[in-house]
Amino acid sequence: MIAKTAAVLVAGLFAGLSWAQIELNKASEIDLDGLKGVGPSLTRQVLHERQKGAFADWADVMQRIKGIGPKKAASLSEQGLRVQGQLYAPSAPALPQPALAPNAPSISCCHTR
Repeated sequence: MIAKTAAVLVAGLFAGLSWAQIELNKASEIDLDGLKGVGPSLTRQVLHERQKGAFADWADVMQRIKGIGPKKAASLSEQGLRVQGQLYAPSAPALPQPALAPNAPSISCCHTR
């Protein structure tokens, strides 16, 4: 009975850890290596860049860390990684502006004679 209870508690502890939030500006090498899609090379890049200064936001991370783009940022964020406490939120693409036809007449509000 005690063994079953202990096993349930340990399983619950590990399940809770998998959903733990990890702040990129404070994460250890072990924290980063534990994330799916982050290996030793990417971890070294993050730690090296972080020594130069804290990451301001996800855009800063993607600019400074080769190998972290929108897809990787989304994946890491889903795993609990945060930058300044923030989840990754992709920027909405700019809406295209309608183009005027090349021979379209200009419309004026006030005609003078």
